[in-house]
Amino acid sequence: MLALRLARRAHPVVQLRRLLVAAASGGTGFLLLCALGYALSHPGASSGSLLRLLWCLAPAAATIHFAVAVARTDPGTRPRPGLSAIGLGPGRLMAVSAVTTALSTTLGSLLALLVFLHLRGDLTGLPFDGTAADVLGAGRPLPLPAALTLLALVPVVASVTTALVLRPRGPRARAANPRTRFMAYDTFDIRRRLREPAGATRFEEEPEPDEETSATAEPDQPPAPRPAPGGLPWGVAVLAVGLAVETYAGQSDAGSALALPGGFADSPAGVLGGWLLTALGLALAGPGLTHLTGRLLQAVRPGALRLLSGRVLQAEARRIGRPLGVVCAVASGAYAMVTLSSGARPTVGPLTLLGALVVAGCTVLTLATATVEARRAHADTTAALLRMGAPAALPRRAALLRAGALLAVFGPLTWTVAELAALPLTS
Repeated sequence: MLALRLARRAHPVVQLRRLLVAAASGGTGFLLLCALGYALSHPGASSGSLLRLLWCLAPAAATIHFAVAVARTDPGTRPRPGLSAIGLGPGRLMAVSAVTTALSTTLGSLLALLVFLHLRGDLTGLPFDGTAADVLGAGRPLPLPAALTLLALVPVVASVTTALVLRPRGPRARAANPRTRFMAYDTFDIRRRLREPAGATRFEEEPEPDEETSATAEPDQPPAPRPAPGGLPWGVAVLAVGLAVETYAGQSDAGSALALPGGFADSPAGVLGGWLLTALGLALAGPGLTHLTGRLLQAVRPGALRLLSGRVLQAEARRIGRPLGVVCAVASGAYAMVTLSSGARPTVGPLTLLGALVVAGCTVLTLATATVEARRAHADTTAALLRMGAPAALPRRAALLRAGALLAVFGPLTWTVAELAALPLTS
């Protein structure tokens, strides 16, 4: 009941995010039900039915990732002072977030079931009744337990993942909060750069703190910044292995062929496996590349603008780096699909187009949600800089500089991976 009240009284932007989660869950649920309908229409083609069910894992993973990102940025379930006194501690708010995620994804799954039954011809009296009866197995009775089991996969996994991500970490997590470390470290250095004129050199020495002052944290003695993410070497290695596997499978004639749904017939199984490894490598290397971009921005005597932009990228590398890597992987896969559809192979079918829209839409929306979360995380730092006399256009210029730096790093990387991934398919 509390989750329903919070969902009803939320901001319109928050409601729009939840509706987008419901739409993504509905698209994924419809794809799962279409796989069930294919199994009903072709009882002897068990391998094809299993392949279509496995094909739905990518939209399901993208939907769950997007649902968790929306739950993390929900302002109604964020811990605030005074809520623990009325029984709304971190554990209770985590449960509310999980229930809200379950409600949004369940709504989408129910809508997918209604559309599926309507296209089969089971629900009459509406337009387009039974238009896809031959594809969805309308001549056979629909096993309701199997359909409900498939539709419950996304809500259950999304709510459990939300609960695991938002679970309370204990008192040490508050002291190790990246937002607190970023605020102290970044405000200290940027404040010094704003006060000092260009080319000035500081000769005074900082006094050494004694035992009494070292026990208490002072604003002029910030803690050390967060260490760099350690997934960059592993991501590069997995990316290289994926490209090598895809190239070898594309040039080998003895490889097995998969009749992928949507018209991609006779597709080598090794090419699909290589692309999955490539996507995994880009997702693993995303945080490291984002952190490296932040370091490059503040190299060679940076000013306040480059220092602020670099520190934000370093502090938010784990939050926005992984969605950036996933977006690069999806973009390279979309390039390969366009290359295949423009050749001699059949065109993309409607179900494959729906799955591609769900995956692409969820990845882009997840990146946008992570960007909003990162902006909200360092809002206090930006406000502190403005109070100290920083120009009002400094945050906007820093955001544009960060976007340009990320585009300069991830744009050529995406194009290179897309060309190398599509090369074995066109040769």
